[in-house]
Amino acid sequence: MGTRERLLRLLEDNRDRYLSGEKMAAQLGVSRNAVWKAVNALRAEGYCIDAVTNRGYALSQESDLLSPQAIESRLPPGHPFSVSVRKQVDSTNEEARRRALEGAPEGTVVAAESQTAGKGRQGKRFFSPSESGVYLSVVLRPETTAERGQLITCGAAVACAQAIERVTGRKALIKWVNDIYCDGRKVAGILTEGAVDMESGRFDYVVLGIGVNVKPPSGGFPESIAGTAGALLDNGQPAVRNELAAEMLQGFWSLYERLPTCDFHDEYRRRCFLLGEHVVVSHAGSRVRARAVDLTDDFKLVIELPSGERRELPCGEASTSRA
Repeated sequence: MGTRERLLRLLEDNRDRYLSGEKMAAQLGVSRNAVWKAVNALRAEGYCIDAVTNRGYALSQESDLLSPQAIESRLPPGHPFSVSVRKQVDSTNEEARRRALEGAPEGTVVAAESQTAGKGRQGKRFFSPSESGVYLSVVLRPETTAERGQLITCGAAVACAQAIERVTGRKALIKWVNDIYCDGRKVAGILTEGAVDMESGRFDYVVLGIGVNVKPPSGGFPESIAGTAGALLDNGQPAVRNELAAEMLQGFWSLYERLPTCDFHDEYRRRCFLLGEHVVVSHAGSRVRARAVDLTDDFKLVIELPSGERRELPCGEASTSRA
């Protein structure tokens, strides 16, 4: 870790106070000139660092750029994550997949300020402009069969909804199977992808991707999603992106460690706003009207057709008039 990275970590760990250049130089084991150069380098990357005569430097409370230091400083001691942040990637899922194929360990996290080809389910794109969202992917190596892979998505949905509520205070609901809504607007999506060993039927690796719209993008959302997309906060509200990323990671890991128990099923069901609603379901190339009546223990959506027949859907897309 270079001087710039270590300086950013020091500033993150002391966000509520100013540190003199002399003190930082001593703690980092470098010269005051090296501190000054590192501060300027960070400012050039977009970090807001305040400087006050006779007090020193402090990371501005308004600074909201994602950084490994800011995210990891908010995680508990002994956490399993190794976080990297890129200015821009094609897709954090694709970058995490590439790293998984190179042998990256479980807990490797790739976050980005923006994505040029953010991925959603069923080949859709996830709009990922800079400085407005949290886009991250985690490499996992679960000891489970592929047929239970949906548990990862559902656990992540619960963790994401809980993190949103803890950080912003906004009520977060889940649209089966992988979208998070606040006040009738989609604010987050989850995409789980993996590679399976054909002999054992178990995962070689899984990449869990989470994208959250934290603040409205400059220029607004594209017309194609403007009717459904929303953001957690208005521009000008507190900087929360690093905190939200850490909360999601920590919350997900606590569920992931006990994934086989599915003890988050009741919480997922409580937040699933489709239940009891009349929906249009897209599955296997067809669209049918039905009523969503329940979730099975393994998170299949139980629908009731107009004829009264009930079916269990392992996957697919279900929408109401509000989603």
